[in-house]
Amino acid sequence: MKHGKKYTEAAKLIDRAKQYEPEEAVALVKKTATAKFDESVELNIRTGCDSRHADQQIRGSVVLPAGTGKKVRVLVFAKGTKVDEAQAAGADYVGGQEYMEKIQKEGWLDFDVVVATPDMMGIVGRLGKILGPKGLMPNPKAGTVTMDVTKAINDIKAGQVEYRLDKANIIHVTIGKASFTEDQLLQNYNALMAAIEKAKPSTVKGQYLKSISMATTMGPGVKIVANRY
Repeated sequence: MKHGKKYTEAAKLIDRAKQYEPEEAVALVKKTATAKFDESVELNIRTGCDSRHADQQIRGSVVLPAGTGKKVRVLVFAKGTKVDEAQAAGADYVGGQEYMEKIQKEGWLDFDVVVATPDMMGIVGRLGKILGPKGLMPNPKAGTVTMDVTKAINDIKAGQVEYRLDKANIIHVTIGKASFTEDQLLQNYNALMAAIEKAKPSTVKGQYLKSISMATTMGPGVKIVANRY
């Protein structure tokens, strides 16, 4: 793959053979952000898990201390008093059947996270083929199927991110923006890594995390020391 001049220049700052400490990686990643927009900072974590086994799946969520730098639109499926509760907590859209039909019939997807109370999963379940492939399906492990809609919405708006293992046994998570300070990115990195370390399946053999790399949307990857996990 051919890269542009800015990418090539940025790549010269990085020693490809080296695994950097998180503090060094964050500083390097900020230097390599050369796009005209505020790039996202992404973490790619290759694990020693085998996603084919149910007991080696990893899925959860964590609130990043410095937030995500992104305005998150929340759709809540609820009924009764939970509708008022969700609206008071700052949900962008709250309802039931009408939103299911809007998604099914109109292909409406103007939201970033879906929260549902357990009694609404019968309706939400019908959207599995649409929401599932986009990673939008509510899940108890991610804290998005809950009766405590206030906490769920507050956490999401405060900078909650979801992490999950993909079919290639890799976890991809955005931990902020290139405009964040080094300290903010480091706080978010440490919070995420602590959550992933805690989520280690007991059945994993050998090294849990095989490689970690951090990069901006348009920039080259910076390898981070992984052998401590």
